[in-house]
Amino acid sequence: MSEPASGRKREKLIGRSPQIGLAEIPVVDEAAGWRPDPKHPRRRPPWIKVRAPGGPNYDKLKQIMRAGGLHTVCEEAQCPNIGECWGRGTATFLMMGDICTRSCGFCDIETGRPRPLDWAEPNRVAQSVRELGLRHVVITSVNRDERVDGGAPIFAMVIRRIRQLQPGCSVEVLIPDFKGDERALQIVMDAQPEILNHNVETVPRLFPRVQPQDCYEWARATLGNAKRMDPLVLTKSGIMLGLGEERAELLATMRDLAGLGVDILTLGQYLQPSTKHLPVERFYTPAEFDQLKEAGLAMGFRWVESGPLVRSSYRADLQVRALSELGYVRGWGEES
Repeated sequence: MSEPASGRKREKLIGRSPQIGLAEIPVVDEAAGWRPDPKHPRRRPPWIKVRAPGGPNYDKLKQIMRAGGLHTVCEEAQCPNIGECWGRGTATFLMMGDICTRSCGFCDIETGRPRPLDWAEPNRVAQSVRELGLRHVVITSVNRDERVDGGAPIFAMVIRRIRQLQPGCSVEVLIPDFKGDERALQIVMDAQPEILNHNVETVPRLFPRVQPQDCYEWARATLGNAKRMDPLVLTKSGIMLGLGEERAELLATMRDLAGLGVDILTLGQYLQPSTKHLPVERFYTPAEFDQLKEAGLAMGFRWVESGPLVRSSYRADLQVRALSELGYVRGWGEES
């Protein structure tokens, strides 16, 4: 990995303001938010606009996924950006099946008893990455709590296989917390992904309601231990807004993540997948997302992706490209 660029170049490309103190962080105006109409709880504000998926790249990617018997979190989680991302030829591969052992109140992935792991899946994913000619790929999975290792070997296998079949492609893994198990995490870290992502999703107070089988301390351990195991890895986390968090809690959680050395932060609006899922308590305005981005940059994150439709993997290829120019991405673009 090359040495980071000068501070002047970092500030120009990322817009960081290292001199800004916490007291100067912009205050988000709570009154500016757009709250759902009780008579029409799923009605969305005018700035939540989703483009209908379609186009040649979208059709090609969908055909490749179906031919390989693969899943994407874009489809399973009803991501609002599927049209834009698939249209650019990027997608997030969902591994280890499409049935999760946990039942988070925001997620549309099916909960139940998953099928046995498919040990040939990493090879199929890697072949699809090569066929698509990707320079950056995001790999995620359902939770597999029935396994002691949480399915960590599958992540390690797909990272190594992608490196073999598509040299120069950087790999971002969005992993479960493995219940805070360091041995499972070490299996993933030994494969040296360029970006290690684990989303905290919400503020600590809301964990019991939003993701009852998860634990904030497990999330902290995952992000903190990843940096300790591999100081060169870029760590990343995301928070959904509109689940009932208070402004002070949100900023405190952001500061906590920054304190753990998290490099990349994503902030996006929670959208209720169905009436069976948690309701939206509040819609944040685009201006508020801009304010939160500035707050995050002032806290020291190297990159903050903040907007109503931002999801964890949104524009991940553009993030890694910009950070690679600063020398932050290990071996990005190097063929081996």
